[in-house]
Amino acid sequence: MSSHTVGPRLRRLLAPPLLLLPLLLVLRPWQVAGHGGKYSREQNEPERPPKREPGGEFRMEKLNQLWGKAQRLQLSPVELSELHADLKIQERDEFAWKKLKAEGLDEDGEKEAQLIRNLNVILAKYGLDGRKDTRALSSNSLNDGTEQDSLEDPRLEKLWHKAQTSGKFSREELDKLWREFQHHREKVREYNVLLEALSRTEELQENAISPSDMSRGQEEAGLHSRHAELRDKLRGIDQGYDRLRRVSHQGYGAGAEFEEPRVLDLWDLARASNFTEKELEALREELKHFEVKVEKHSHFQKQLEISHQKLKHVERLGDPEHVSRNRERYAQLEEKTKELGYKVKKHLQDLSSRISRARHNEL
Repeated sequence: MSSHTVGPRLRRLLAPPLLLLPLLLVLRPWQVAGHGGKYSREQNEPERPPKREPGGEFRMEKLNQLWGKAQRLQLSPVELSELHADLKIQERDEFAWKKLKAEGLDEDGEKEAQLIRNLNVILAKYGLDGRKDTRALSSNSLNDGTEQDSLEDPRLEKLWHKAQTSGKFSREELDKLWREFQHHREKVREYNVLLEALSRTEELQENAISPSDMSRGQEEAGLHSRHAELRDKLRGIDQGYDRLRRVSHQGYGAGAEFEEPRVLDLWDLARASNFTEKELEALREELKHFEVKVEKHSHFQKQLEISHQKLKHVERLGDPEHVSRNRERYAQLEEKTKELGYKVKKHLQDLSSRISRARHNEL
């Protein structure tokens, strides 16, 4: 209908009241367009991914919720920085999986199942799974942590006590050995989480009603893969325990190749794989660089813990300017520790995958 054919009375009815004009002017364009019905731009464009909330650490809301829960549980600064790195890796892997799924490259769902297992390990590791956390509570005193943490295994406790009282270790060597014991404990925790998840999966499949032959085949292939993963982890745990028992009795030898527990694990696995001498030598050099990165991260973790204790002290007793300086210092250390933690775990994941592929190709 042309505007020339509309009568004056009808034009008055169609025109917006004067009181609405200021409101229409101050509304943002998307607020007005939001009422455009099925022909509006929003209704005909693909949905945009949700934006991260201001101050959110992660792009995925469920990871932000876990991060918030961890902060409410008052984990130590070092635990929080470790959790942050784990969640960053999880987020990266989940986005990569979503891309694969969109391309139809995870038909059997095994990669999705692996993501779920990884997240369950993170939840159990940091006490975020809703179960009672059996780990000892952190003390407020500054110490090396060796007197306040449980190894959760009487055999390990006995070995650690023997090492402490043997007189064969310097203070630095005891610190190094304690890191090995902690690393072994984490491997056992991860194994137990994966074993429990596999048992639940098998139970559900046994109770399933007449699955199709195709789905049955996919399920059996997935179970075979998980059993293989568990066997690898159990073999690593057994080898780790043998090493701890040997070192606890004999002390550290002068010709040790590496010192960091994670690097030692990787090197032992690599030597048992089918790498050529040239490949093994290249990997040795890469592991040396990786160990330096791990040691740098450990240094920042210690500095972060010291800074945290100092900040708590000055918040009780210090003047505002002193508190402000310490908060700034703590925030800088926290950010640097998170950044290094992510890089270490990303590099560790890459090395582990390469060595694991070499081992499986050999089999």
